[in-house]
Amino acid sequence: MKGLVCLLLLLETFVCVVQHQVDGGLNENEISQQLRSEDGRQNPPQTDTLRDEASTDSQQNYHLFFTDIHAALRELTATVTEQKVNIRELTATVTEQKTINRELTTNIRALETRLREQQTFILEEMNKKNDEISNLTLGQVEELRKENRDREIAFSAALMKSSSGDYIGPFTTEITLTYRNVFTNIGNAYNPVTGVFTAPLKGAYMFRVSVFGHGPTAATADIFKNEERMVVARAYQDKDGLNSSNGVVLILEVGDVVYVRLLSGCRIYDDQYNRNTFSGFLLFPLR
Repeated sequence: MKGLVCLLLLLETFVCVVQHQVDGGLNENEISQQLRSEDGRQNPPQTDTLRDEASTDSQQNYHLFFTDIHAALRELTATVTEQKVNIRELTATVTEQKTINRELTTNIRALETRLREQQTFILEEMNKKNDEISNLTLGQVEELRKENRDREIAFSAALMKSSSGDYIGPFTTEITLTYRNVFTNIGNAYNPVTGVFTAPLKGAYMFRVSVFGHGPTAATADIFKNEERMVVARAYQDKDGLNSSNGVVLILEVGDVVYVRLLSGCRIYDDQYNRNTFSGFLLFPLR
């Protein structure tokens, strides 16, 4: 495009120079006289007929030359005009594209700013949520700890505190055994004075009893829930020591009681070795 414009400008300059020579310099007659003078100097004198023919040929060639020049100039002028229009259109298009680019750049910067603001907002919200979750988790953990402390229930006890051995029984009726030598009583649900465990929570509880005696008298102890016999630990033989144990998992409501009874006609023996025990603990609470 630049090369074409330069060529057009050179042609236009050439045309202006030729036109200036034609308009402000020699006219057609003067040019003809100069041509004849030059012809006379270069050629010997000819006859009038030859001079007339030469003059006519020169004038015809001159008119043809200038006719071609004017036609070429008109074509060049039309081309230059068309190219100028194209250049103006291209200039307008470039200007429009620059405007569009500036608008796009402005929009992109605005979007980047908005994106940064949104990212900052999201990070702040996430940090707030994390703090809330962390605080909630710590609070829940503390609450669970407190709740679990309230639900820590377990006990274990033996019959006698003294180191000297002694028999208990036989009796004509069943009696409730009181296990006075308490090893553990978490939650204080077991009463060593009465020998009765009272459920402070609804839940599943595990209980176990062990008995020891000497033959030929049987050693039998039963675990009761409220007034209902649940399991029996019984041992019998003609002589020597005998022992037995049994256990059970019970579903208790708040206020239910569990205890051990010695069967009538039976006898147990205990000493410093704590041969007769009663224990229980909460497996898990129920709703």
